Amino acid sequence: MFPTLHSGKCGSKMAEIGLRTRMLVKDVMSSPVITVGESEKVDKVAQFMEMQRLGSIIVTDKKGRPVGIITERDLVTRVLAKNKLASVILAKGIMTSPLITISPDESLSNTARRMSRLNIRRLGVVYKGNLVGLISAKDILAITPELIEMIQERALIREGNSEELPESHQMAGYCDRCGQWSSEMKEVEGEYLCVNCYSENEGS
Repeated sequence: MFPTLHSGKCGSKMAEIGLRTRMLVKDVMSSPVITVGESEKVDKVAQFMEMQRLGSIIVTDKKGRPVGIITERDLVTRVLAKNKLASVILAKGIMTSPLITISPDESLSNTARRMSRLNIRRLGVVYKGNLVGLISAKDILAITPELIEMIQERALIREGNSEELPESHQMAGYCDRCGQWSSEMKEVEGEYLCVNCYSENEGS
């Protein structure tokens, strides 16, 4: 059995300043997902991870259902450190199971809290029973600067200091009316609207 490429779709202070914290798992997850069968030999899994430059890989059963995950740490602690023969051991023998999953529509803040509570760094993303992505602590960390910037921008606007923002600056975020992401938001009576919703509001 060869590795398979699964296609898929893709705090209090925040609430205080009115920031819509609906950056979702599906916005930053890795997709499609590279998987390996549970009966694959560990040496083949390790070689494939190296070739694809993967820090982890999802393990699936014969029906293609995600049943576990193998990380670089698993290879070190469960194979190398115990002097086991990687060409004999199967993926299911060293994987971390069950695979903890999350919905693609879950917020990043809740996802980060869950990772922290369970002391894990990766979650499988499942939609209607299908594996559609993988999200890691690294994915969330990568988007953190943008989230912090958005918080600061909205704090300035709420405090009446919008003149401190650069003239060429565009407010980005999720529209409070249609829920779609927009790189050009406008504030109307406490709501942040995308260009389309803003135009509709002005025309009504």
